Amino acid sequence: MELAVVILAAGQGTRMKSRLPKVLHPLAGRPLVTYAVETARALTDAEPVLVVGHGAEPVRETVGEGVTFVEQTEQLGTGHAVLQARAVLQGQTDLVLVTYADMPLLTVETLRRLVERQRENAGPITILTLISDDPHGFGRVIRDESGAVVQVVEEAVATPEQLAIRELNAGVYCFNADWLWTHIDCIPLSLPKGEYYLTDLIGMAVAEGLRVEAAATEDAEEALGINTRVHLAEAETALRRRINEHWMLAGVTIVDPQTTYIEPGVTIGRDTTIWPNTHLRGNTSIGKNCVIGPNSIIVDCRIGDGCQVLASVLEQAVMEDGSDIGPFGHLRKGARLCEGAHMGNFGEMKNATLGPGAKMGHFSYLGDADVGAGANIGAGTITCNFDGVRKHKTVIEAGAFIGSDTMLVAPVRVGKGAKTGAGAVVTHDVPDGALVYGVPARVRRQGSKGVGEQADK
Repeated sequence: MELAVVILAAGQGTRMKSRLPKVLHPLAGRPLVTYAVETARALTDAEPVLVVGHGAEPVRETVGEGVTFVEQTEQLGTGHAVLQARAVLQGQTDLVLVTYADMPLLTVETLRRLVERQRENAGPITILTLISDDPHGFGRVIRDESGAVVQVVEEAVATPEQLAIRELNAGVYCFNADWLWTHIDCIPLSLPKGEYYLTDLIGMAVAEGLRVEAAATEDAEEALGINTRVHLAEAETALRRRINEHWMLAGVTIVDPQTTYIEPGVTIGRDTTIWPNTHLRGNTSIGKNCVIGPNSIIVDCRIGDGCQVLASVLEQAVMEDGSDIGPFGHLRKGARLCEGAHMGNFGEMKNATLGPGAKMGHFSYLGDADVGAGANIGAGTITCNFDGVRKHKTVIEAGAFIGSDTMLVAPVRVGKGAKTGAGAVVTHDVPDGALVYGVPARVRRQGSKGVGEQADK
Protein backbone atom coordinates (compact mmCIF):
# COMPACT_ATOMS: atom_id res chain seq x y z
CA MET A 1 0.00 0.00 0.00
CA GLU A 2 1.23 3.48 -0.89
CA LEU A 3 1.79 5.85 2.03
CA ALA A 4 1.61 9.63 2.20
CA VAL A 5 2.82 11.63 5.19
CA VAL A 6 1.11 14.88 6.19
CA ILE A 7 3.13 17.06 8.57
CA LEU A 8 1.25 19.76 10.45
CA ALA A 9 3.35 22.92 10.77
CA ALA A 10 0.85 25.78 10.64
CA GLY A 11 0.56 26.70 14.33
CA GLN A 12 1.66 30.08 15.61
CA GLY A 13 3.45 28.74 18.67
CA THR A 14 2.52 31.70 20.88
CA ARG A 15 3.95 30.06 24.01
CA MET A 16 7.44 30.25 22.48
CA LYS A 17 7.13 34.05 22.80
CA SER A 18 9.18 34.57 19.67
CA ARG A 19 8.99 36.32 16.31
CA LEU A 20 10.49 33.19 14.78
CA PRO A 21 7.92 30.55 13.75
CA LYS A 22 7.96 27.73 16.28
CA VAL A 23 8.94 25.05 13.77
CA LEU A 24 12.06 27.03 12.80
CA HIS A 25 13.52 27.15 16.29
CA PRO A 26 16.83 25.26 16.30
CA LEU A 27 17.24 21.87 17.93
CA ALA A 28 20.81 20.52 17.95
CA GLY A 29 21.69 23.08 15.30
CA ARG A 30 18.82 22.36 12.91
CA PRO A 31 15.26 23.73 12.61
CA LEU A 32 12.59 21.62 14.30
CA VAL A 33 10.69 21.04 11.08
CA THR A 34 13.63 19.29 9.41
CA TYR A 35 13.41 16.34 11.81
CA ALA A 36 9.81 15.58 10.84
CA VAL A 37 10.61 15.98 7.14
CA GLU A 38 13.60 13.63 7.29
CA THR A 39 11.61 11.03 9.23
CA ALA A 40 8.82 11.21 6.64
CA ARG A 41 11.31 10.70 3.81
CA ALA A 42 12.66 7.62 5.55
CA LEU A 43 9.16 6.12 5.65
CA THR A 44 8.11 6.59 2.03
CA ASP A 45 9.40 7.71 -1.34
CA ALA A 46 6.39 10.01 -1.76
CA GLU A 47 7.01 13.69 -1.07
CA PRO A 48 5.77 14.65 2.39
CA VAL A 49 2.98 17.20 2.48
CA LEU A 50 3.77 20.09 4.83
CA VAL A 51 0.80 22.12 6.03
CA VAL A 52 2.06 25.65 6.69
CA GLY A 53 0.34 28.71 8.05
CA HIS A 54 1.99 31.09 10.49
CA GLY A 55 5.34 32.13 9.05
CA ALA A 56 4.64 30.16 5.87
CA GLU A 57 7.26 31.91 3.72
CA PRO A 58 10.27 31.47 6.00
CA VAL A 59 9.23 27.85 6.56
CA ARG A 60 9.10 27.28 2.80
CA GLU A 61 12.51 28.89 2.36
CA THR A 62 14.04 26.80 5.14
CA VAL A 63 12.64 23.44 4.05
CA GLY A 64 13.23 24.01 0.33
CA GLU A 65 12.52 21.44 -2.36
CA GLY A 66 11.35 17.86 -2.05
CA VAL A 67 8.22 18.78 -0.07
CA THR A 68 4.67 19.58 -1.20
CA PHE A 69 3.42 22.67 0.61
CA VAL A 70 -0.23 23.43 1.34
CA GLU A 71 -1.33 26.45 3.31
CA GLN A 72 -3.83 26.68 6.14
CA THR A 73 -4.70 30.37 6.04
CA GLU A 74 -6.88 30.12 9.15
CA GLN A 75 -5.72 27.94 12.03
CA LEU A 76 -8.94 26.10 12.83
CA GLY A 77 -7.60 22.93 14.44
CA THR A 78 -5.90 19.71 13.39
CA GLY A 79 -8.86 18.40 11.41
CA HIS A 80 -9.04 21.59 9.38
CA ALA A 81 -5.27 21.45 8.81
CA VAL A 82 -5.41 17.92 7.36
CA LEU A 83 -8.35 18.95 5.18
CA GLN A 84 -6.01 21.32 3.33
CA ALA A 85 -4.02 18.31 2.07
CA ARG A 86 -7.01 16.57 0.50
CA ALA A 87 -6.75 18.39 -2.82
CA VAL A 88 -3.20 17.12 -3.46
CA LEU A 89 -3.53 13.62 -1.96
CA GLN A 90 -7.03 12.32 -2.63
CA GLY A 91 -6.87 9.28 -4.90
CA GLN A 92 -3.06 9.21 -4.80
CA THR A 93 -2.32 6.87 -1.87
CA ASP A 94 -3.81 4.06 0.19
CA LEU A 95 -2.67 5.29 3.62
CA VAL A 96 -2.13 8.73 5.16
CA LEU A 97 0.09 9.23 8.20
CA VAL A 98 -0.50 12.49 10.09
CA THR A 99 2.30 13.76 12.27
CA TYR A 100 3.67 17.08 13.55
CA ALA A 101 6.59 19.38 12.87
CA ASP A 102 6.98 20.05 16.58
CA MET A 103 7.52 16.40 17.59
CA PRO A 104 11.17 15.98 16.60
CA LEU A 105 11.89 12.89 18.72
CA LEU A 106 9.51 10.53 16.94
CA THR A 107 11.56 7.72 15.45
CA VAL A 108 11.23 6.05 12.10
CA GLU A 109 10.87 2.68 13.86
CA THR A 110 7.89 3.79 15.94
CA LEU A 111 6.08 5.37 12.99
CA ARG A 112 6.78 2.32 10.85
CA ARG A 113 5.11 0.12 13.50
CA LEU A 114 2.12 2.47 13.46
CA VAL A 115 1.84 2.23 9.68
CA GLU A 116 2.22 -1.57 9.70
CA ARG A 117 -0.54 -1.87 12.30
CA GLN A 118 -2.86 0.12 10.04
CA ARG A 119 -1.95 -2.07 7.06
CA GLU A 120 -3.22 -5.03 9.09
CA ASN A 121 -6.26 -3.15 10.38
CA ALA A 122 -9.58 -3.70 8.61
CA GLY A 123 -10.77 -0.41 10.10
CA PRO A 124 -9.88 3.11 8.99
CA ILE A 125 -7.65 4.39 11.81
CA THR A 126 -4.66 3.37 13.92
CA ILE A 127 -3.46 5.82 16.56
CA LEU A 128 -0.11 6.12 18.31
CA THR A 129 -0.41 5.78 22.06
CA LEU A 130 1.99 6.28 24.94
CA ILE A 131 2.11 4.03 28.00
CA SER A 132 3.17 6.26 30.88
CA ASP A 133 2.51 7.05 34.53
CA ASP A 134 2.92 10.74 33.72
CA PRO A 135 -0.15 11.83 31.71
CA HIS A 136 1.52 14.88 30.14
CA GLY A 137 -1.95 16.38 29.76
CA PHE A 138 -2.80 13.87 27.00
CA GLY A 139 -6.21 12.33 26.47
CA ARG A 140 -6.87 8.83 27.84
CA VAL A 141 -7.38 5.93 25.46
CA ILE A 142 -10.48 3.82 26.18
CA ARG A 143 -10.55 0.27 24.78
CA ASP A 144 -13.31 -2.34 24.67
CA GLU A 145 -13.06 -6.01 25.63
CA SER A 146 -11.57 -6.92 22.25
CA GLY A 147 -8.78 -4.38 22.63
CA ALA A 148 -10.13 -1.99 20.02
CA VAL A 149 -10.02 1.74 20.73
CA VAL A 150 -13.50 3.11 21.26
CA GLN A 151 -12.84 6.59 22.62
CA VAL A 152 -10.25 9.20 23.51
CA VAL A 153 -11.25 11.23 26.56
CA GLU A 154 -9.56 14.55 27.07
CA GLU A 155 -7.99 15.05 30.48
CA ALA A 156 -10.16 18.06 31.35
CA VAL A 157 -13.37 16.03 31.16
CA ALA A 158 -12.13 12.58 32.25
CA THR A 159 -13.61 10.79 35.28
CA PRO A 160 -11.32 9.68 38.13
CA GLU A 161 -11.40 6.13 36.73
CA GLN A 162 -10.45 7.37 33.28
CA LEU A 163 -7.68 9.57 34.69
CA ALA A 164 -6.09 6.42 36.14
CA ILE A 165 -5.62 4.94 32.64
CA ARG A 166 -1.94 4.79 31.67
CA GLU A 167 -2.47 4.65 27.90
CA LEU A 168 -2.41 8.12 26.40
CA ASN A 169 -3.19 9.51 22.97
CA ALA A 170 0.03 10.85 21.41
CA GLY A 171 -1.92 12.58 18.63
CA VAL A 172 -0.30 10.80 15.67
CA TYR A 173 -2.61 8.89 13.32
CA CYS A 174 -2.48 6.56 10.34
CA PHE A 175 -5.65 6.53 8.21
CA ASN A 176 -7.17 4.58 5.39
CA ALA A 177 -6.92 7.34 2.79
CA ASP A 178 -10.29 6.88 1.10
CA TRP A 179 -12.14 6.84 4.42
CA LEU A 180 -10.22 9.88 5.68
CA TRP A 181 -10.97 12.06 2.66
CA THR A 182 -14.68 11.23 2.69
CA HIS A 183 -14.98 12.02 6.42
CA ILE A 184 -12.53 14.86 7.04
CA ASP A 185 -15.01 17.62 6.28
CA CYS A 186 -17.70 15.98 8.46
CA ILE A 187 -15.83 16.68 11.71
CA PRO A 188 -18.09 18.69 14.02
CA LEU A 189 -17.11 22.14 15.22
CA SER A 190 -15.77 22.05 18.78
CA LEU A 191 -16.58 24.90 21.10
CA PRO A 192 -15.53 27.20 22.68
CA LYS A 193 -12.43 27.51 20.46
CA GLY A 194 -14.31 26.95 17.23
CA GLU A 195 -11.88 24.32 15.88
CA TYR A 196 -12.07 20.93 14.18
CA TYR A 197 -10.12 18.11 15.83
CA LEU A 198 -8.81 14.86 14.35
CA THR A 199 -9.72 12.98 17.53
CA ASP A 200 -13.39 13.26 16.53
CA LEU A 201 -12.68 10.92 13.61
CA ILE A 202 -12.20 8.12 16.15
CA GLY A 203 -15.76 8.49 17.41
CA MET A 204 -17.06 8.67 13.85
CA ALA A 205 -15.33 5.38 12.94
CA VAL A 206 -16.62 3.63 16.07
CA ALA A 207 -20.15 4.89 15.38
CA GLU A 208 -19.95 3.24 11.95
CA GLY A 209 -18.94 -0.06 13.58
CA LEU A 210 -15.39 0.17 12.26
CA ARG A 211 -12.32 -0.87 14.21
CA VAL A 212 -9.81 1.65 15.55
CA GLU A 213 -6.44 0.14 16.44
CA ALA A 214 -3.48 1.48 18.41
CA ALA A 215 0.28 1.07 18.32
CA ALA A 216 1.86 1.79 21.69
CA THR A 217 5.24 3.14 22.74
CA GLU A 218 6.65 3.41 26.26
CA ASP A 219 9.21 6.06 25.32
CA ALA A 220 7.70 9.29 26.61
CA GLU A 221 10.40 11.33 24.88
CA GLU A 222 9.01 10.39 21.48
CA ALA A 223 5.67 11.98 22.31
CA LEU A 224 7.22 15.25 23.45
CA GLY A 225 5.70 18.18 21.57
CA ILE A 226 7.56 21.48 21.57
CA ASN A 227 5.31 24.28 22.81
CA THR A 228 7.67 26.27 25.03
CA ARG A 229 11.40 26.86 25.29
CA VAL A 230 11.34 24.58 28.31
CA HIS A 231 10.14 21.77 26.03
CA LEU A 232 12.83 22.73 23.53
CA ALA A 233 15.52 22.32 26.18
CA GLU A 234 14.06 18.96 27.22
CA ALA A 235 14.16 17.79 23.61
CA GLU A 236 17.74 19.03 23.24
CA THR A 237 18.79 16.98 26.26
CA ALA A 238 17.02 13.87 24.99
CA LEU A 239 18.42 14.19 21.48
CA ARG A 240 21.94 14.80 22.77
CA ARG A 241 21.71 11.64 24.88
CA ARG A 242 20.54 9.61 21.87
CA ILE A 243 23.35 10.90 19.67
CA ASN A 244 26.04 10.37 22.29
CA GLU A 245 24.83 6.85 23.06
CA HIS A 246 24.91 6.04 19.35
CA TRP A 247 28.56 7.07 19.04
CA MET A 248 29.64 5.35 22.24
CA LEU A 249 28.05 2.10 21.01
CA ALA A 250 29.90 2.64 17.71
CA GLY A 251 33.28 2.66 19.46
CA VAL A 252 33.83 6.31 20.40
CA THR A 253 34.86 7.23 23.95
CA ILE A 254 32.89 10.19 25.31
CA VAL A 255 34.37 11.05 28.68
CA ASP A 256 31.38 13.06 29.93
CA PRO A 257 28.27 12.71 27.74
CA GLN A 258 26.39 15.38 29.69
CA THR A 259 28.83 18.07 28.59
CA THR A 260 29.44 16.83 25.04
CA TYR A 261 27.36 18.33 22.23
CA ILE A 262 27.28 16.46 18.92
CA GLU A 263 24.90 17.50 16.16
CA PRO A 264 23.13 14.94 13.95
CA GLY A 265 25.23 15.56 10.83
CA VAL A 266 28.55 14.72 12.53
CA THR A 267 30.45 11.46 11.91
CA ILE A 268 33.20 10.06 14.17
CA GLY A 269 35.64 7.18 13.68
CA ARG A 270 36.36 4.35 16.12
CA ASP A 271 38.70 4.76 19.07
CA THR A 272 38.40 8.53 19.02
CA THR A 273 38.09 10.16 22.43
CA ILE A 274 35.89 13.20 23.02
CA TRP A 275 36.69 15.19 26.15
CA PRO A 276 34.19 17.40 28.06
CA ASN A 277 32.84 20.76 26.90
CA THR A 278 33.32 19.87 23.25
CA HIS A 279 30.87 20.98 20.55
CA LEU A 280 30.86 19.11 17.22
CA ARG A 281 28.55 20.90 14.81
CA GLY A 282 27.31 20.91 11.23
CA ASN A 283 28.76 18.54 8.65
CA THR A 284 31.87 17.68 10.63
CA SER A 285 33.69 14.38 10.07
CA ILE A 286 36.33 13.08 12.49
CA GLY A 287 38.55 10.10 11.77
CA LYS A 288 39.81 7.24 13.91
CA ASN A 289 42.11 7.42 16.93
CA CYS A 290 41.70 11.16 17.44
CA VAL A 291 41.64 13.09 20.70
CA ILE A 292 39.19 15.99 20.63
CA GLY A 293 38.88 18.51 23.46
CA PRO A 294 38.34 19.43 26.13
CA ASN A 295 36.82 22.86 25.49
CA SER A 296 36.78 22.71 21.70
CA ILE A 297 34.28 23.91 19.08
CA ILE A 298 34.42 22.28 15.64
CA VAL A 299 32.04 23.40 12.88
CA ASP A 300 31.81 21.97 9.35
CA CYS A 301 35.33 20.54 9.44
CA ARG A 302 37.06 17.45 8.09
CA ILE A 303 39.53 15.87 10.51
CA GLY A 304 41.64 12.85 9.55
CA ASP A 305 42.93 9.92 11.59
CA GLY A 306 45.16 10.34 14.63
CA CYS A 307 44.58 14.07 15.04
CA GLN A 308 44.48 16.08 18.27
CA VAL A 309 42.45 19.20 19.00
CA LEU A 310 42.99 20.78 22.41
CA ALA A 311 40.87 23.73 23.59
CA SER A 312 40.56 25.20 20.10
CA VAL A 313 37.99 26.55 17.63
CA LEU A 314 37.79 25.17 14.07
CA GLU A 315 35.43 26.43 11.37
CA GLN A 316 35.20 25.05 7.81
CA ALA A 317 38.77 23.77 8.06
CA VAL A 318 40.69 20.57 7.31
CA MET A 319 43.13 18.63 9.46
CA GLU A 320 44.95 15.81 7.69
CA ASP A 321 46.14 12.62 9.38
CA GLY A 322 48.40 13.07 12.38
CA SER A 323 48.11 16.85 12.63
CA ASP A 324 47.41 18.64 15.89
CA ILE A 325 46.32 22.02 17.21
CA GLY A 326 46.12 23.81 20.54
CA PRO A 327 45.62 24.85 23.11
CA PHE A 328 43.75 28.01 22.12
CA GLY A 329 44.22 27.72 18.36
CA HIS A 330 41.78 29.00 15.75
CA LEU A 331 41.34 27.53 12.27
CA ARG A 332 39.04 29.71 10.20
CA LYS A 333 37.40 29.06 6.85
CA GLY A 334 39.77 27.54 4.32
CA ALA A 335 42.51 26.62 6.79
CA ARG A 336 44.31 23.31 6.31
CA LEU A 337 46.80 21.47 8.49
CA CYS A 338 48.54 18.93 6.29
CA GLU A 339 49.75 15.52 7.46
CA GLY A 340 51.79 15.77 10.65
CA ALA A 341 51.56 19.57 10.85
CA HIS A 342 51.57 21.21 14.27
CA MET A 343 49.85 24.45 15.29
CA GLY A 344 50.39 25.45 18.90
CA ASN A 345 48.78 27.84 21.33
CA PHE A 346 47.26 31.15 20.29
CA GLY A 347 47.77 30.59 16.58
CA GLU A 348 45.25 31.55 13.91
CA MET A 349 44.91 30.52 10.27
CA LYS A 350 42.45 31.65 7.61
CA ASN A 351 42.43 30.48 3.98
CA ALA A 352 45.92 29.12 4.55
CA THR A 353 47.77 25.80 4.40
CA LEU A 354 50.41 24.55 6.82
CA GLY A 355 52.32 21.93 4.85
CA PRO A 356 53.24 18.37 5.87
CA GLY A 357 55.34 18.34 9.03
CA ALA A 358 55.40 22.13 9.23
CA LYS A 359 55.26 23.79 12.64
CA MET A 360 53.63 26.98 13.83
CA GLY A 361 54.31 26.94 17.53
CA HIS A 362 52.57 29.94 19.04
CA PHE A 363 51.21 33.48 18.76
CA SER A 364 51.14 33.65 14.96
CA TYR A 365 48.67 34.49 12.18
CA LEU A 366 48.64 33.02 8.69
CA GLY A 367 46.08 34.48 6.28
CA ASP A 368 45.93 33.70 2.55
CA ALA A 369 49.18 31.76 2.82
CA ASP A 370 50.76 28.51 1.69
CA VAL A 371 53.47 27.05 3.90
CA GLY A 372 55.62 24.25 2.51
CA ALA A 373 56.62 20.96 4.08
CA GLY A 374 58.86 21.07 7.13
CA ALA A 375 58.83 24.86 7.43
CA ASN A 376 59.00 26.49 10.86
CA ILE A 377 56.90 29.54 11.70
CA GLY A 378 58.37 31.44 14.65
CA ALA A 379 56.38 33.01 17.47
CA GLY A 380 54.65 36.26 16.58
CA THR A 381 54.81 35.76 12.80
CA ILE A 382 52.11 37.62 10.88
CA THR A 383 51.19 37.57 7.22
CA CYS A 384 50.07 41.09 6.35
CA ASN A 385 47.58 39.95 3.75
CA PHE A 386 45.12 42.85 3.50
CA ASP A 387 46.00 46.26 2.05
CA GLY A 388 42.65 47.80 2.95
CA VAL A 389 41.08 46.89 -0.40
CA ARG A 390 42.30 43.46 -1.51
CA LYS A 391 43.73 40.28 -0.02
CA HIS A 392 47.20 39.15 -1.11
CA LYS A 393 48.99 35.83 -0.86
CA THR A 394 52.11 34.75 1.00
CA VAL A 395 54.07 31.66 -0.08
CA ILE A 396 56.61 30.08 2.28
CA GLU A 397 58.47 27.26 0.59
CA ALA A 398 59.52 23.92 2.06
CA GLY A 399 62.10 23.97 4.83
CA ALA A 400 61.97 27.74 5.36
CA PHE A 401 62.61 29.14 8.83
CA ILE A 402 60.60 32.22 9.79
CA GLY A 403 62.07 34.03 12.78
CA SER A 404 60.04 35.34 15.68
CA ASP A 405 57.99 38.51 15.11
CA THR A 406 58.50 38.41 11.34
CA MET A 407 55.98 40.42 9.32
CA LEU A 408 55.45 39.13 5.80
CA VAL A 409 53.91 41.91 3.71
CA ALA A 410 51.99 40.17 0.94
CA PRO A 411 52.25 39.48 -1.90
CA VAL A 412 55.58 37.90 -1.03
CA ARG A 413 57.44 34.61 -1.39
CA VAL A 414 60.03 33.07 0.93
CA GLY A 415 62.11 30.51 -0.94
CA LYS A 416 63.05 26.96 -0.03
CA GLY A 417 65.28 26.72 3.01
CA ALA A 418 65.34 30.52 3.39
CA LYS A 419 65.47 32.22 6.80
CA THR A 420 64.17 35.46 8.24
CA GLY A 421 65.68 37.06 11.31
CA ALA A 422 63.71 38.01 14.38
CA GLY A 423 61.62 41.14 13.86
CA ALA A 424 62.12 41.21 10.09
CA VAL A 425 59.62 43.07 7.93
CA VAL A 426 59.71 41.23 4.62
CA THR A 427 58.45 43.32 1.70
CA HIS A 428 60.19 41.53 -1.21
CA ASP A 429 60.61 37.94 -2.28
CA VAL A 430 63.37 35.99 -0.51
CA PRO A 431 65.53 33.71 -2.71
CA ASP A 432 65.95 30.02 -1.92
CA GLY A 433 68.39 29.47 0.95
CA ALA A 434 68.85 33.18 1.67
CA LEU A 435 68.91 34.90 5.05
CA VAL A 436 67.06 38.21 5.45
CA TYR A 437 66.58 40.50 8.42
CA GLY A 438 65.98 44.10 9.27
CA VAL A 439 63.27 46.71 8.67
CA PRO A 440 62.71 46.49 5.80
CA ALA A 441 64.34 43.09 5.51
CA ARG A 442 67.32 42.83 3.20
CA VAL A 443 69.16 39.79 1.92
CA ARG A 444 72.17 39.39 4.20
CA ARG A 445 73.36 36.07 2.84
CA GLN A 446 72.52 34.30 -0.40
CA GLY A 447 72.05 30.59 -0.29
CA SER A 448 74.92 29.99 -2.75
CA LYS A 449 77.41 32.31 -1.02
CA GLY A 450 79.61 31.71 1.98
CA VAL A 451 78.66 32.50 5.52
CA GLY A 452 78.69 36.22 6.23
CA GLU A 453 78.73 37.37 2.58
CA GLN A 454 76.06 39.91 1.67
CA ALA A 455 74.18 40.05 -1.58
CA ASP A 456 73.31 43.73 -1.27
CA LYS A 457 74.09 46.73 0.90
